[in-house]
Amino acid sequence: MCDDTEESSRYDSARLSQARKDARDLKPADPSAAHVKIESLPDGAGHRLRLGGRWTNTGLHAVLHDLEEIGRDRAADDLEIDLSDIAAMDVAGAWMIRRLARTVEANGHAAHLSGGEGRFQELIAVLPDKVEKAEEPSETRSLFTRLFEPVGKLAYSFWGDFLSAMHILGSAVRGAQMKLGRASGVSPASVVNQIDHMGVKATPIILLMSFLIGAIIAQQGAFQLRYFGAEVFVVDLVGILQLREIGVLLTAIMIAGRSGSAITAEIGSMKMREEVDALLVMGLNPVGVLIFPRLVALTIALPLLTILANFASLFGAAMVAWGYSGITFAVFLQRMHEAIDLSTIVSGMIKAPFMALIIGVVAAVEGLKVGGSAESLGLHVTASVVKSIFVVILVDGLFAMFYAAIDF
Repeated sequence: MCDDTEESSRYDSARLSQARKDARDLKPADPSAAHVKIESLPDGAGHRLRLGGRWTNTGLHAVLHDLEEIGRDRAADDLEIDLSDIAAMDVAGAWMIRRLARTVEANGHAAHLSGGEGRFQELIAVLPDKVEKAEEPSETRSLFTRLFEPVGKLAYSFWGDFLSAMHILGSAVRGAQMKLGRASGVSPASVVNQIDHMGVKATPIILLMSFLIGAIIAQQGAFQLRYFGAEVFVVDLVGILQLREIGVLLTAIMIAGRSGSAITAEIGSMKMREEVDALLVMGLNPVGVLIFPRLVALTIALPLLTILANFASLFGAAMVAWGYSGITFAVFLQRMHEAIDLSTIVSGMIKAPFMALIIGVVAAVEGLKVGGSAESLGLHVTASVVKSIFVVILVDGLFAMFYAAIDF
């Protein structure tokens, strides 16, 4: 009696498992997902594989395991793939069917498609058997190409930067209007705010740097001139060198590193957050709103900072000359009055507005070139500082040659 009960229980469990398997074959868990049902053809002619559901990238997860088993177990029989019940198909689904058919054919048996829409069979037929890896072209470049290709890229990049700089400068000179097609000018408040950031807040570091530079030049000059008994000429050395070259040059370099990088970072971050595009959508001119106030502020602040730098440097030189060489302030001022004239002061101050425009334009060009990543922002901020300092030094050399040519 007990044995009969156990036999009946095992029989019921087997029937229940078979019923669950048949239910899975007839109806998938997700009606929209792909499903597979395999049938044996009469007279041992192979098997028919009925495919249904949506054979798309989002529905293939339900049949991946079944297709692997069919490819492994039925690859030794002819296979008919029935597409009649497929509702939708994309490249991913077509690729799975194509791969199954090629697996059967690789074992020397036939696999053909039947039923379904003609576009499904066409999509499966046009797929390649395997994706060929594209071979990279191997070019043998000549020595001339390898040597001068970087030079050509650098020249092309320089030409692009020059055009961008001329566009920004031209737009600013043309009017720098806040709105396209309107006559409203730039608010003076934005210019004053930029002067505060670039000029007033930069004053302490400029004064400290210039004081130290003047003191160092005076100490080194007095140390060398002491051998000739001409320490008093250190005043001529410091005065002419500071007023004509060092004052404006070092001030411009400091502003390029401090304010130029800030301009590039500000405009670049606006470009990353698409605020520049938002200004264009609102009908505002980005050059007039963002760049023009900074150019005006730099043009005003840099000459004023140069004047402060000259005073700080001369004061530092006077302190060192008094403490190191015994040259009193009265003698220092008298000798300074004899050594320099108006042309010495003017020749240095003329450079300041040009250097201010160069720093502002280069910083703006690099800021507008920033892409959508923080790495791009860092690269362009670095490029802005390097290019600004290089062009400032180059312009200072051109001014020196020009002054020498006109005997100024």
